[in-house]
Amino acid sequence: MITSTSNQQVKHLQQLAKKARERNEQGVFLVEGIKMFQEAPDEKMRKVYISKSLYDEKGQAFLRNHEYEVLDDRVFQAVSDTKTPQGILCVVEQFRYRLEDLTRRENPHLLILENLQDPGNLGTILRTAEGAGADGIILNRASVDLYNPKTIRSTMGSVYRMPFLYVEEIEEILPELKRRNIRTYAAHLKGKNCYDEEDYRTGTAFFIGNEGNGLSERLSCMADVRIRIPMEGSLESLNAAVAASILMYEVNRQRRS
Repeated sequence: MITSTSNQQVKHLQQLAKKARERNEQGVFLVEGIKMFQEAPDEKMRKVYISKSLYDEKGQAFLRNHEYEVLDDRVFQAVSDTKTPQGILCVVEQFRYRLEDLTRRENPHLLILENLQDPGNLGTILRTAEGAGADGIILNRASVDLYNPKTIRSTMGSVYRMPFLYVEEIEEILPELKRRNIRTYAAHLKGKNCYDEEDYRTGTAFFIGNEGNGLSERLSCMADVRIRIPMEGSLESLNAAVAASILMYEVNRQRRS
């Protein structure tokens, strides 16, 4: 059992939690909580860290033969990213996807995110994308790191199942989307039509922009169609995750009909 916060493994976990560079160099990320542990693919699991109290409660069988370390409860608190830790933390191998993985199905349904900055928003979008039946999410490099622990928590396990892809610039993949007959829609205040006046039963990709600044004018001009989400009152914009959810579930509604 690890009983000191100066232990090298403890310091390693703290670095992985704080630094995207460390995660990317080692090709791993951290997940925390019982549900996230139970849903994690066995083949992706590198190592499990469990608190002494949870180990005493659940026993070794709970760990499914994964390599593990038991941490003193005080030490576990030091590596946890939550105020009330559930007592289990896992080092998981990162996922690798290609554009082909996101467009494998007929009439793909994609979300394309430009400069998204809030980890919670990204996690919510990933979770909602799974629920709405989307095929994948594409982000530019300026967007928040999907493996940020706050993002991972917000996905509630969808990170294991929803394909995603980072690209240097979104513009570089647009010709390939066009070649695959995927129509692009920019959520924009100056949209031509309301979002529910378009037909999304063919290949569809939505552009969603930065929380504060929206889509860049350059990218919005590259979309096949600009659409708007009507807003009452004095609102200037919707939360990025809310806007994405509205659009994705409209696709879901049309395709169910």
